[in-house]
Formats: sequence, structure tokens, C-alpha cells
Amino acid sequence: MSSVAAVDQGWPQEPWVGVNFWSRRGGPRMWVNYDRDVVRQELAVLAEHGCTLTRSFCYWPDFVPRPEVLDEDVMACFIDFLDLHQQAGIRTIPTFIVGHMSGANWDPVWRGDRDLYRDVWLVAQQAWFVAEVAGQTAAHPAIAAWLLSNEMPLYGRGGDEASVTSWARLLIQALRSAGAHQPVSVGDGAWGIEATGNDNGFSLRRLSPLVDFLGPHSYPMSDDPVRQMLAGAFACELCSSFGKPVVLEEFGLSSDFVSPDNAAHYYRQVLHSSLLAGARGWLAWNNCDYDDLAEQEPYTHHPFEMHFGITDSAGRPKPQLGELARFSALLSELTDAGWERVASEVALWVPELFEHTEPSWSLIHRGDVHANLYQSYIAAREADLPVALVRERDLVAAGAAPARAKLYLLPCAKLVTAPGMKLAMTLAGDGATVFASYFAGSQPGQRGPWMPWLEQAFGVKQRLRYGVVDPIGDAEVTLEMVATLGELAPGTTITFVVGGNDNARAYLPVDPDGAEVLAVDGRGRPALLRQPTGKGAMVLCTYPIEHMAAQRPGANPEPTWRLYSALATAAGVSRPLRVEDPRVMVGGLSVGERDAFVALNLSPGTVTAGLVTDGRSVLSADGATVSRLVLAPYEVSVLYLAGAGG
Repeated sequence: MSSVAAVDQGWPQEPWVGVNFWSRRGGPRMWVNYDRDVVRQELAVLAEHGCTLTRSFCYWPDFVPRPEVLDEDVMACFIDFLDLHQQAGIRTIPTFIVGHMSGANWDPVWRGDRDLYRDVWLVAQQAWFVAEVAGQTAAHPAIAAWLLSNEMPLYGRGGDEASVTSWARLLIQALRSAGAHQPVSVGDGAWGIEATGNDNGFSLRRLSPLVDFLGPHSYPMSDDPVRQMLAGAFACELCSSFGKPVVLEEFGLSSDFVSPDNAAHYYRQVLHSSLLAGARGWLAWNNCDYDDLAEQEPYTHHPFEMHFGITDSAGRPKPQLGELARFSALLSELTDAGWERVASEVALWVPELFEHTEPSWSLIHRGDVHANLYQSYIAAREADLPVALVRERDLVAAGAAPARAKLYLLPCAKLVTAPGMKLAMTLAGDGATVFASYFAGSQPGQRGPWMPWLEQAFGVKQRLRYGVVDPIGDAEVTLEMVATLGELAPGTTITFVVGGNDNARAYLPVDPDGAEVLAVDGRGRPALLRQPTGKGAMVLCTYPIEHMAAQRPGANPEPTWRLYSALATAAGVSRPLRVEDPRVMVGGLSVGERDAFVALNLSPGTVTAGLVTDGRSVLSADGATVSRLVLAPYEVSVLYLAGAGG
């Protein structure tokens, strides 16, 4: 059963920007330590800083002390909590099965060892709980939406896809039967196989027909500052393929892990980059610090969880709240005119074998795919390309339609199915440029390209030896252009630092067999080749350039963006506004009848960059002409192009 489609009503009705909420009086135990005056103060601070939404939590052990018994005192506090939201002009998203919270799992004492997805009695108890709460509160004007759970894979652990999908369907049916008409989603964090390569049973493909939005949770740990800043945006991109709005349901940081200025930088980058990635809502983790709860679990054993707040334990704003306030003001301006993500003319190809398991296919291989895709996404963003993810399964299912993108990127394309490769050649024949880079794989088993018809597709004769890789051998690889590609003229050189293990540090030896050699490596071997195909072209790089960067700490920015930029130019990709500096990322939005562009400085230094346009003037938000871009460390600027959209 599909739920009521919120997108039919316009999404969202107002900017969804706010926080996940536990009061500083009690944290997860706020319902039995409820202090309405403190809650009123907390909501007032949020409203003063532009927050329009909270996500609230129905802590299961306190709400349901015994099977099919809803605690009346707790419910009275919850309804008062809703009333306080209405008074503050804020709405909330109640979350039912909690369950998991702040590094710990919290069971009702009566659960026992029953399985949360498969035990009929326990699933019925969850459905009863959902229906009872919704039955009493669904008509309240403070309810914006509903979530079934909080990070259920951490509470119920992994489940099989059929059981998890059935669990979600039954709980949504219970919600709807109780009269709830607002949007609903699962609250699982979007950590299933389509987004992570890890099969935990929470399939975005299976769940998306049941829900009204998808909600990634993003808490990355990285060895590269750019990868760290863009992780939330990439999580949104991975959720964007399934026809539902994406809400960055959780992101944030503990002040124990970061300085105040760097906390502000991180919030600023995540908010604006995920806006460009198509997100329609943002909920930070979380509203306040909990220093007064140091003797209460989970803070006794997870003390850093006390300091994820955007206000401190006295309710004073932290720099993160200032960033939310500025972002909320921007969203209000965009909402007045209506904004949409620009159409993507560059498609980042997600392999079919990333999103399902095979007996001979390991999680490690899917981890490589994720890392390579993410590095390719970063390079595309550094080249200011209008890029979006497309899934091989969906492309193949759509059949041989005319090319919808002008440039397809298949980074480190060890994995392409036979139907997928046929389609890639068809897309090139219809006028697209299809780029693929070689990757032997990082595992010793079946090293080499799982790419059928490589020779025919790219116009080469490959010289591989069975079972033996061709090691790169050098610390750097330099490609020298011998023919023109976009803005790259003959004689131009691009140098890549080699990375990866002994299996992956391998190149593809080829001889041209109809293809044009565009670039050679330092030993004179073909390294970049173009095969004309119908109205378009197939382009092959014989080095795993994206994987080499993905495996190196502090790699970004690195020069793959130059190659991607040249490919885009040759393919005729439209970039009305860009900068030729990979430290700055520029992405476009359609705002009413105007083209708006968000420029993010991804670096710790001040950047001054020239602007490359389609001939139109560049204007600041106040209408002044901008001739060059000057951005402080990690700063963001919103620019407009004069005149109608190009």
C-alpha cells in the first residue's frame, strides 16, 4: 500500500530546516522529566534562528511500559509538547520506534528476545503503538510528518529485505488507519545496499513506493577534508534515484571533536552542498548539549554524545545555530520564487552490481564501487559539472531511449553488465559521450575488467595476461595530450599520484584498433583513447584515476577534474557559470525565472577566482555586478546570472 504522496501537495510547504530534539531536561528520558518551561525556551531559541521544524522521539520504554498500555502521563506531556510547537510557530516529525538512540539500544522490559521484524506478536505491538499515538495526535496542526523508527538497522540489526519491507508496510498501514494523512518515511538512515553497498534489508528501491520522502543520516569520518565536507551531499545523491524527495534527516558533529570555527565551516558546507545535491529538508543533530545529564545513560559511556547541540547546556546558541539561521534565510528567499535543481547533463553511472548481492561478489568489491563513485562525484563537482547519479538497472529498464545526458561517467568500470554495456554503446551512438576508466579491482580474485566487448566498444586491442596485473610501477602517472579534447590542447600534461594496493595499482595495456589516441603516458603508451560511435563517442582511460585518488589521504583537489571538464566541453555540456579552480565548487539552481549559483570554497585558504560565463553578467544577491569571486576559507556565496536562463 502506498502512502499519501506529499509531493502531490508541493514539497515542502515551507522550508524544512531544523533539528532533532531532546530537551536538556532529560535527553531521551525527557517525557518522565518533562519541564514545559524549558521546552518552551528551547523552541523559542530555535524559532528565533529560523528553524521551522523539529524531529521528536517517542521513547518506546516510557511510552509503552506494558504491552498495549500507553502511558497517559507521557502522552499528556507529548501533546503539550505539540501545543508548545504550535505556539512557537514550529512543526515536528514524531518518530515512533526508539529503540536506538545516541549509541545505545533501549528495549521495553517486555520485549524479551523477540525479533523486531519477523515476530508476528512484536510487529503487532509496534503497529498498535503507531496507531495509538497517531490516533490521538494526527489532527494536531504541529505534526509535519511521521517516521517509523530511529536508525532501525542499529536496533533490530540487519534483516532480510522481504521481512523489513513487510514490517514497514504494516506500520504505515497502521498509521494511515489511525487517520494520519501527513508524509511518512522509515527513519532508517538510508543505509541500505543502494546507498552503501551493505545489504541490511532496508532497500531504498523496495521502500520508496511506500514512503513520501527518503532520509539519509550522515556522520562521516574521513582522511580527506573535501570528502568529509561533501559526504552529506553524496548521501543525498545516492537517495535521489527513487522518485521521492530527499531530506537530510540527520547530520552534525560533537563539539568534543571539532573547534567552534570548524564546526561552523562544516555546517555551512554540508547545508549548501546538499542543497545543490537536491535535498529538500535539513535536520541537524541536535538541539542542545546535555552537561547536566553526565550521570545518565547513554552519556556515561558515550560522553561525546552530550555535545552535539546547536545550543549549549544553558540554551546559548553555538556557531552551528548561526549557520542554520543564515541557511534558513536563504531558503526563505528561494521558496518565495520557487527553486529546482538544474537539469543534469552529466550522468554518474551506478553499476547494477552495486545494489544487489551475488554469490561471488563481496562487500569489499561494493565498497570499492562506492569509493570510486564518490571520488568521481567530487571531481565532477570540482569541474562545476551539472552531475547526477543514474543507476544502470534503471537505464537498462528504460531501454534504448535517446541519450538523456550528454556525458556519462563510468569511473573505474570493472563492473558493467552485458545489457549495460550494450546500452552504453547505444547511448554513444545516439550522441552522448561515454567515458570509462580501467580498474582491475582491489582483490586478487578475478582481477581485470568485468566489461564485455571492451575492444569493440573502445576501438582497442587489449594486451592483458591472464591472472597477472600490469603494475603501474611509478609513484606518479603523467598523461600528455597528443590530440585536442575540449580545452586540453596537444602538449598539455596532467599528472596523477598513484594510490591503491598491489592489485589496484595496475594499468590496461592496449593498442589502438580504430580509436584515436588522445593522450599517452610517460612511457609513450596509449592512456586516453576516443572511439567515434554513431553521433557520439566512447572514451577510455587506461588508468584507474578515480580509485588512485580515493585511496589517498588528503588527495583533493586532484587533477581528474581537468579531464572531466575537457570531456564535458567536448560533449557540449552547458555550464553557464563556472570557475577554473578546483578549490571552488559552483552549482546551479533554477530560482523562478532566474539562474542562481551557489559557490563553495572547499579549502582552508582564501580563494580569488575568475568567473567563466555564457556571456551574461554575474550579479550578487543585492544586484551588484561581480567580476571575480573572492571567498574566505570555507565560505559560500550565492550569485545570479542576468537575464533569462541559458
